[in-house]
Amino acid sequence: MKSLYLLSLLLLSGAVFAGTVDTVTVYSSSMRKNIRCVVIKPDSYKNKSLQFPTVYLLHGHGGSYNNWINRVPDLKKHADTYQVLIVCPDGAFNSWYYDSPVDTAVKYETFVATEVPAYVESKYRTIRNRNGRAITGLSMGGHGGLFLGFRHASFFGACGSMSGALVIEYITSKQYGVATRLGDTANKQLYRAYSIMGEMERYPKDSLAIIMDCGTEDFVIPMSRAAHEKMLALKIPHEYTERPGKHDWKYWKTAIEFQLLFFRNYFNQQQATTVAKGKAL
Repeated sequence: MKSLYLLSLLLLSGAVFAGTVDTVTVYSSSMRKNIRCVVIKPDSYKNKSLQFPTVYLLHGHGGSYNNWINRVPDLKKHADTYQVLIVCPDGAFNSWYYDSPVDTAVKYETFVATEVPAYVESKYRTIRNRNGRAITGLSMGGHGGLFLGFRHASFFGACGSMSGALVIEYITSKQYGVATRLGDTANKQLYRAYSIMGEMERYPKDSLAIIMDCGTEDFVIPMSRAAHEKMLALKIPHEYTERPGKHDWKYWKTAIEFQLLFFRNYFNQQQATTVAKGKAL
């Protein structure tokens, strides 16, 4: 109760603080190499009695672990506002966050969904259950956020997508590298299996808090609309928003605030339920 009370004071205080940024190196046993990540801590992390929920934030195609903090330095303020750790792992230039079935050297699903969280939770004071974990991202990372969120729903309680490239079957251009991860585009069954559109049909038994958004002038918006419509058809609860904007950092700078608010509300609801049940946080 003490930690929840302090959290409430921090959220309501209106004081302006700035989080701190760590650049860490995580060893991937699955890929046998060191990979960098950014970890953004709220200013209140200085209080050693507090534990924090974690939002894993994925970059897009052609990006890297430091894209988000370089392009949206306000993430340091957002970590304070929403009292979360924000973790930005490297998903390589075009991993699509897959354990590739055609290239065994590429295991970014394992890295992002297992190895990075294991490192973070061993080094930082986090809430170490699914009620304190969320994953989201932009474009390629938007697909990764939903794909990994669904496939690892026993680990993540919430997931999201910003401007997500969600219908993998539509991405046939070689420039995006999907074929290098999944093989010949003629293998429709395989592409379906490695798409969030296919994962929806195996909606996990653990309920997920899901958020999706996309700009109305974004060239990938048909994919977000298709995913939204399919979730409606499958009766999968989710929040979906379209706002003016393109496939660019101007849009994502705004979108991440909405998503962090959504995740903060989810974390608050889980904490309130835990307290109501008389369990320790």
